[in-house]
Amino acid sequence: MPPEAPALDAILSEARAAIQHAATAQQLTEVRAGFLGRRGTLAAKLRNIGQLPPETRGAAGQAANEAKETIERLVEKRRRELEQAKLRHNLEERRMDVTLPGAAAARGHLHPVSRIEAEMCAFFNGLGYSVEDGPEVESDWNNFGALNFPDDHPARDLQDTFFVEGGERVLRTHTSPVQIRAMTRLEPPFRFIVPGRVYRHDHDPTHYPMFHQLEGFCVGADVSFGDLKGTLYAFARHLFGQQAKLRFRAHYFPFTEPSAEMDVRRGSGAWLEWGGCGMIHPTVLRNCEIDPSLWQGFAFGMALDRAAMIRFGIPNIQLLFEGDQRVLEQF
Repeated sequence: MPPEAPALDAILSEARAAIQHAATAQQLTEVRAGFLGRRGTLAAKLRNIGQLPPETRGAAGQAANEAKETIERLVEKRRRELEQAKLRHNLEERRMDVTLPGAAAARGHLHPVSRIEAEMCAFFNGLGYSVEDGPEVESDWNNFGALNFPDDHPARDLQDTFFVEGGERVLRTHTSPVQIRAMTRLEPPFRFIVPGRVYRHDHDPTHYPMFHQLEGFCVGADVSFGDLKGTLYAFARHLFGQQAKLRFRAHYFPFTEPSAEMDVRRGSGAWLEWGGCGMIHPTVLRNCEIDPSLWQGFAFGMALDRAAMIRFGIPNIQLLFEGDQRVLEQF
């Protein structure tokens, strides 16, 4: 037995006890460093081997290396034991009760504008109105010319309208082009509504370059402005409650005559601009090959976004399009 053997046996015995008492991976790392680190107990013994007689150095060095390997094995074994113990603890602590009902995934819901659109369409369906649709990229004729817009009308300017490359087609500035498409195809009498997206150059913070409209059209032999007002009063009270009030202000639109702007008020609140309306201009009827001496009708239109803002108390139209779930989840 080399002279260092009794000392190595004592170190091994001490290391075995310390390793076994290590309760965490960090404690185990510290124990290993205490014996095998540069300043550890066994490292000191290895440094002292050079001071031994030459005939005993080999055996002492071999014994020290064997002790080092033994400590490494004990440390690795204890590390695996700690990892297994931690895993068992985590499995026990986080045990899943498979008999519990599953957690349902969050469900989406309709956007406020979609809700208003569906409610508006349902109301007018009940009055016998059909729903028409059309493309969002329109011809200049359907968007302006057939609706009695003169060539120099400001709405035709680049600062008001998005023109498609080539200049002969536009992103529709209102849903009225569908009026031209439908009235050219249908035989009077008829009534229909047109919901959809429209586009205008607008950088006012209270507006948005894309918004939603709903327009309605009714053509018959004896349709009057009184029919128009009665329809809109019933619609406003359905949408905003029986306390809703309307007022009409004289206005000009190329496609209706006479024309009016509508304001709506809920209870004692402020008057808010809601949309435009009027009797369909005879020129528009003729452009759709409808004889204005036999048929007449009314038209109205309002922004769906503005209606949603009034209905749900939304202060800024941009909140409808920013996708902020804190806003949308309220409805």
